[in-house]
Parts: sequence; C-alpha cells; structure tokens
Amino acid sequence: MERPEPELIRQSWRAVSRSPLEHGTVLFARLFDLEPDLLPLFQYNCRQFSSPEDCLSSPEFLDHIRKVMLVIDTAVTNVEDLSSLEDYLAGLGKKHRAVGVKLSSFSTVGESLLYMLEKCLGPAFTPAMRAAWSQLYGAVVQAMSRGWDGE
Repeated sequence: MERPEPELIRQSWRAVSRSPLEHGTVLFARLFDLEPDLLPLFQYNCRQFSSPEDCLSSPEFLDHIRKVMLVIDTAVTNVEDLSSLEDYLAGLGKKHRAVGVKLSSFSTVGESLLYMLEKCLGPAFTPAMRAAWSQLYGAVVQAMSRGWDGE
C-alpha cells in the first residue's frame, strides 16, 4: 500500500487538532445522520439514547469522541510508520467487534471523517489531501480489521 502524503496529513490535521471535541462532534453527528442504526450501540449504564443530540451531549460520549480523536492523532503522528500501530489498532478492532460494531460501518466512519475535515478546512481541503486521508484511514481500518479476523 502506498504511504499517504505525510505533510498533507499533518498540515490539515493541525487545524482540526486545535479543537478536537468540536470537530469530533461534527464527525459523529454526520455518522449518525448517515447510519442511525449505530446509535443504539452507544449505551452507558444500560441507558439508551433517545436521539443523536442526546447522545452527542452526554459526558460519556464526549469522552468517546476524545478517544477517537486521540486515535486519529496517533495515526497522524505515526503516519510514516503505521506498522508500529498494528497491534494497538487490532486490539481496538477487537473492542469494537465485542460491542457489536460491524466492520462495514467503518466505511461510514471514513466518510464522516472526510466530511468533518472538509467542514473544518473548507477550500483548503484539496483533492490531494482528501486522497491522502483516504489512504491513511484505509490503512488504519485494515489494521483494525484484524480484530474481526478469525470469527
């Protein structure tokens, strides 16, 4: 797999990483728009959220957003050596599988990530940047998908 363009990734992430929670919320709001069936997977203390808004404003979910943004941040930091994250990402995949996330949902997460970057960066989000992020995200999901292997 070709390596994503590190400079394009880092440059575009700088703007996002200044306010991870704000941008992470955009990502998940988009995700629930595209795939509402994912909402019931998020339950804390057995409490079901009645709406995406309800979920997006809960402290536990905000904590999840922070963690997701941190994972992306780690991938950006290690963009030139993603193989060093293999085990970590496979473990993350296992955790997601355990709570009932389907591997196919990660393509919707990818779309939501690109949507968030575009919203954040506007015209500065070039086609080359989009391609670099698609590559990076593809590599991350590939590593995470090892957590679904051997079912």
